[in-house]
Amino acid sequence: MQLDFRNINTLWSSVIVETLSRLGLTTAVVCPGSRSTPLTLAFAGHPNIETIPILDERSAAFFALGIAKRSHLPVALICTSGTAGANFYPAVIEAKESQVPLLIFTADRPPELRNCHAGQTIDQVKLYGNYCNWYTELSLPSVQMRMLSYLRQIIITAWDHTLVPYRGVVHLNCPFREPLAPILDPEVKTLFSEIKFDYFFENIYSANKKLLGKYYLSDYLNQWLSQPKGIIIAGVSNPNNPSLYCNKIFLLSILLNYPVLAESLSPFRNNIQDFPNLINTYDILLRNNKFADKLVPDVVIQIGEFPTSKQLRQWLSDHQVQHWIIDSRPDSLDPLHNKTYYIRADIHNLEIEYDPKKLSKKSNSYYLNQWQNTNKLINQNIQSNFDITDELLEAKLPFILSKTLPEKTSIFIANSMPVRYAEFFWMPNNRQLLPYFNRGANGIEGTLSTALGIAYKGKSSVLVTGDLALLHDTNGWLINQHFQGHLTIILINNNGGGIFEMLPISKDESFFESYFATPQNIDFSQLCLTYKIEHILIVNWAQLKQLLNPLPLTGIRVLELRTDRKRDALWLQNNLEKLSIIDDINSLNEL
Repeated sequence: MQLDFRNINTLWSSVIVETLSRLGLTTAVVCPGSRSTPLTLAFAGHPNIETIPILDERSAAFFALGIAKRSHLPVALICTSGTAGANFYPAVIEAKESQVPLLIFTADRPPELRNCHAGQTIDQVKLYGNYCNWYTELSLPSVQMRMLSYLRQIIITAWDHTLVPYRGVVHLNCPFREPLAPILDPEVKTLFSEIKFDYFFENIYSANKKLLGKYYLSDYLNQWLSQPKGIIIAGVSNPNNPSLYCNKIFLLSILLNYPVLAESLSPFRNNIQDFPNLINTYDILLRNNKFADKLVPDVVIQIGEFPTSKQLRQWLSDHQVQHWIIDSRPDSLDPLHNKTYYIRADIHNLEIEYDPKKLSKKSNSYYLNQWQNTNKLINQNIQSNFDITDELLEAKLPFILSKTLPEKTSIFIANSMPVRYAEFFWMPNNRQLLPYFNRGANGIEGTLSTALGIAYKGKSSVLVTGDLALLHDTNGWLINQHFQGHLTIILINNNGGGIFEMLPISKDESFFESYFATPQNIDFSQLCLTYKIEHILIVNWAQLKQLLNPLPLTGIRVLELRTDRKRDALWLQNNLEKLSIIDDINSLNEL
């Protein structure tokens, strides 16, 4: 038990931290400041909680987000009063939208110092609006046993709200009066001998809390089995158990004879190399109107978030088919507004056992075969194209990574073009690679810091990012002196926002470069030198492959690929539809 009886604020804060430790908290990220001193000392002094100091609040919040993404458990985030907490906001939004558990403590002035222009004071009540699972303001610290019991129970409640009924953010606003430093108060010290605090903390236990129970699909199987033309979409997902996630989808696909259209940000593409029902080329395939029109399903079963692909989105929007979504959240996950039915369950809790005698007989697999054959031939087109492509095209990077990275590598894929190229060209493999992403709000904030959080004390990891996303978060490198583990940053430096080259505004030469592409003309070797980060300029694919397998065990490094965004955009425009053209039409003559 780790309690600090030096004064009222130290005792109050140490009760918070001791309670969290017993609940299972292992990591806290702390930003510097005065008003948060009691909380900082309590977290930093606890032997069972690793406390990491980070200067920049925005970077700190995304670093905590990364750790929580990997662990699926809450990470505490602590800051002082005033605008410090406002800098957490982008990460709070991302955590809410992507179901990541964060427990935020914002220190605050006491009530008598609010609304009177006291220094470093803003209105912090419900600072994050509707982006929290739960919010409360703690009472002012007190040494009364009744109030300490209240504090213990509030912290337990806060912990629970980060995990159930779904993961997310909890915000605790924490007012403190002076003294903020651990100045000795003799009256508080006497409590140590008067109160049996061992009993006080009984029955607080460490647990990864979740909603219990199985969800049986037997009521739906006959309905789906009666539809011979169906698809399963394995969407954007960061599951607790990737192997179980893949096995559940595998079983459902085999039972229904449905193809699985697997997003690159789902573990599915990295776990079942020889699974014949896996379709990875759907975005390219659907650009061939002949195939797209004849492969329209009768039913769609979507698991998790909808994929990145605009082509898939448009195809399903054009054909308002019966749409099922399996996800535990109460949110609407259907941006297409189809005829949608929800099964509010986690894929891990789906019970797919069935009695064959009670199920309708499944029709032939003709529809599935068309998907499989087309996918196979388009994969051959992709392979043939990249086999003869030596230039450093951004499109070839995910193709290389999916075939080169060591097994079970965590890879964070940044937003904008990297995630789209992965959607097109991340090849099926059995390397059990773990994709991570910030696709909740799809922003570029915190890209570097999130990836560093994922890599911290984990297996050697990789970040794929463009230059603008990296520049937006270079303060993330301030963690370098405390960083443990390894992160390789593959920097696609095309001097600007490559995604804007895909939009009609790119034709407006008078405004495009300055207001949309926004080239920064940075020498990244010099920038890396400032932060003491290793920098290597990549000159060919063979060099990159050699540097990626094996990966180093420690440190942070940047592998820079200098590309031409206009050439890349033109290549993509000229080749996506070409890749969907199949010469061996005899194998598909029944389409």
